[in-house]
Amino acid sequence: MPTDAHVLGPGLLPTPFTADEIREATGAGKTIRLFVESPDGSQHERFNRFELTDAEGATLRAWFAENPADVVTSRVTWTDLQHHAAFPADHTTVTTEAIDIPLGRVECTRYDTSDGPDAPVETYWFSPAHPGMPVRYEVPLDGGGLRTTVMSIEPA
Repeated sequence: MPTDAHVLGPGLLPTPFTADEIREATGAGKTIRLFVESPDGSQHERFNRFELTDAEGATLRAWFAENPADVVTSRVTWTDLQHHAAFPADHTTVTTEAIDIPLGRVECTRYDTSDGPDAPVETYWFSPAHPGMPVRYEVPLDGGGLRTTVMSIEPA
């Protein structure tokens, strides 16, 4: 029986990208520059660099621009990255929306999701033209919300 590689389990919506699509879009590696707006009003630039890619995954190096020597390095699989976008069907709505971000005007699939009917709603915008992480996401936190926006994506 054929399975849909976008569906990672019962009760989950299809993810916007498969693990293979994320791997293919990452190629030999890439650097994603992000703009992070914190609930306290502070703003930061963050970088995610994918290196040493192979069929299973990549090495992810992440750091903030103000502390470039403070790098967090981890090994991620393409399936791990796909799982980040596996949202519960019963607490998620999916729509399409064009947003203006530093990448330009981007057509997106928008996911509004929560852990339950009374839980805060998190919003993720995924661009079909940019397989991988959302090009923008907003997460409610105590004292406000966290917003992260992709500024640029540079191949290795």
